[in-house]
Amino acid sequence: MNFPQALRERRTRRRLSQLELAVRAGTTQRHVSFLESGRSEPGREMVVRLAESLDLPLRERNGLLLAAGYAPAYPQTSLNDPALAAVQTALRHILTGHLPYPAIVVDRHGDLVAANPAFGLLTDGVAAGLLEPPINVYRLALHPQGMAPRIGNFTEWAQHILVRLHAEILRNPDDRLAALHAELEDYVPDRPLPTGHLGFAVPLRLRTAYGELNLVTTITTFATAVDITLAELKLEAFLPMDETTTSILAERANDAAGRA
Repeated sequence: MNFPQALRERRTRRRLSQLELAVRAGTTQRHVSFLESGRSEPGREMVVRLAESLDLPLRERNGLLLAAGYAPAYPQTSLNDPALAAVQTALRHILTGHLPYPAIVVDRHGDLVAANPAFGLLTDGVAAGLLEPPINVYRLALHPQGMAPRIGNFTEWAQHILVRLHAEILRNPDDRLAALHAELEDYVPDRPLPTGHLGFAVPLRLRTAYGELNLVTTITTFATAVDITLAELKLEAFLPMDETTTSILAERANDAAGRA
């Protein structure tokens, strides 16, 4: 895809007019029009400004720079690289600090990067094959041999995941994520959602051998990262919504500590 096509496609996906993008980027609608028609060639600084104004992920900002004939601006470092040792340490501290509650770190496709010991309670009883790396947490949640049979509000929770993935695909198209979304849809029965369903605020009700857990999740991203790997990580932390859940998680943590 050449630069005019790439810019027009990304602007359209963001549902911005040429004028709106021009105002954000500090240029004119005429200049944006010329860029999209190929009548003008952008300087590197303009490409960076346009990418920022479109709020593109770092991976796509690099793609826009390449389409314009410039070198990528943002590195992509393996999380196992010694250069990111401090990041790995920080992630371990965050995961440990969230105990006795479950917390995980996933990449842009939902593959598990790291988890604290409490996450094991959520995955207890799932098929061994789903726990072989790379572990995809979305598949783990919705697969019939995964957590799905133990989720008390499976229809609501499944729709919550599917809607979240669909929104991400619309915002940042990705073939692998689209294929995963299609796979997950096959696992979800076509049932009406309950009255009063709030898709943005769905708790996870999960049956365990110790009682039902009632959890809400929070998602944290590394928004100021200038490395693609870090920018695409998500930290998902689970928090108890009632005293029963709090007690179960605390007791399980104490049992684990005693065994250790």
